[in-house]
Amino acid sequence: MEYTKEDFIELFYNIDREGADNLLSYLEKSDFFQAPASTTFHSNYKGGLCDHTIKVFKRFIKLLESEYGERWQEKFSLESATICALLHDICKVNNYKEDVKNVKVDGQWVQKPYYVVDDALPYGHGEKSVYIISGFMKLTREEAMVINWHMGEFDSRVKGGYSIKNVFYKYPIALLFHMADVQATYLDEKVEN
Repeated sequence: MEYTKEDFIELFYNIDREGADNLLSYLEKSDFFQAPASTTFHSNYKGGLCDHTIKVFKRFIKLLESEYGERWQEKFSLESATICALLHDICKVNNYKEDVKNVKVDGQWVQKPYYVVDDALPYGHGEKSVYIISGFMKLTREEAMVINWHMGEFDSRVKGGYSIKNVFYKYPIALLFHMADVQATYLDEKVEN
């Protein structure tokens, strides 16, 4: 794990919105800081979810600076960028359970821990994150769109025919955020076997 709970909390203090303290308290009482980011795709290790969100934050800031220059915060505030990056995958809180499987290592069978999905609230992905955050604090429309559509073309709703291009044309920050999520996933993170 590259980043820690303390790194996350330091960034979280960029958020000065009513309800943010209660949301942070919720995260601290949940498995957010111990959970993986996925079971098999990226950061599938203990603490991977926290690690992933910080890597996405760093990529997102770079993309905002690249696209809008050093005055990018006139387009999208640091607070909004922090909310989107740190909370886009809050849908994964209490979503994974650790289990064991038998694998052959050097000709011997050994039990190896791994994560399985145990989704108690099957509400979707991006839309579930928006739903959970909204229970604690108000999001702007643009923040909600960025978080809701952060999976881009990988969102199952898109595969069902929803036109993601309409979202990205109307909310180009959502496209930049999707790119940051993909960059962090494939360029900065690893999969543990």
